[in-house]
Amino acid sequence: MSLSPEQLKKHCEAILQSRRIKNKIVVLCEGDIRKTQGRESPHAYKAMEQMPDANFYKACVPTWWRQKLPEFFNCGDRKDVLDTYSTLPILHEKDTTNSYLDPERLFAMIDLDLQLQTIDNYIFTDTEAIFRNLYEKSQVKEQNAAKHRIWITGLIHKEAYFLTPELQPIFDNCCNEPIYKSNSAVLANIYRDMADAICSDLDLQNNLQRAFDRISYCSGLDCTEITAFQASWKERFQNAVDETHRNQSIAVLLTIKKAKDYWHQIKPSGDFSREDWVFREQLSLEIGRFYSEQSSDVKSHIPFFFKTLYEFV
Repeated sequence: MSLSPEQLKKHCEAILQSRRIKNKIVVLCEGDIRKTQGRESPHAYKAMEQMPDANFYKACVPTWWRQKLPEFFNCGDRKDVLDTYSTLPILHEKDTTNSYLDPERLFAMIDLDLQLQTIDNYIFTDTEAIFRNLYEKSQVKEQNAAKHRIWITGLIHKEAYFLTPELQPIFDNCCNEPIYKSNSAVLANIYRDMADAICSDLDLQNNLQRAFDRISYCSGLDCTEITAFQASWKERFQNAVDETHRNQSIAVLLTIKKAKDYWHQIKPSGDFSREDWVFREQLSLEIGRFYSEQSSDVKSHIPFFFKTLYEFV
């Protein structure tokens, strides 16, 4: 459930009055914010810990970025993030003496997802318009990046970035071996399971044309209907002529098929003494550190986002 107007106002005031944002870039992202809304139960705190979006993006800050690091705030669901983004400058202008915000350094990062989300009072009217302007063939359009203050993931959501093929060595070398369906976590097996579930994915079926429009650049895929797409994707993935061709198939899949449920099936090996979600959070921070060390190439969405942000330091 999205924030009520009163909750939104309190949430925004808490951000504006936070001294840690002074002279800093502020990045709003998705994640539970119930901690800021009065007394909370242990269950609420646990739920918040399982949505560590701000923690992940903080871990992705490039290693070369040494001073005035961005400040990240979980702001609820995708709509809440957008509402927070639009409300913060209004409240700031009403009372600048009680605000540490620099509106010129305010950004948001939201999930692409399958559903369309409209946006009021912004240069792009909805999430799909941002996606089309910001990405092409799963790469950032470098010439357009600077105009975006609301960034959208190029893959379907944050968890998709936990399962990209270049991360396999992290899974292989983790001190507590990640397990998927009782075996060592092999990302190729996860992709196959995701592909097997395409035809039973009601969310995908209900947004099929939008999904297919996103991946129409990819040759060799039959986007006439969902079963044909499933079969053609499997064939393309299985018979990839090289790693580039194979990775393109994976990027297509991670752009339209939700990965969160598969990420949540990853568990630690038997000698891990804490809950599974704690292990996944630790693993996600390792993945964040991996991204923090990558060059800001147009193929690397998250590093390129931070490269763009750095211009506003």
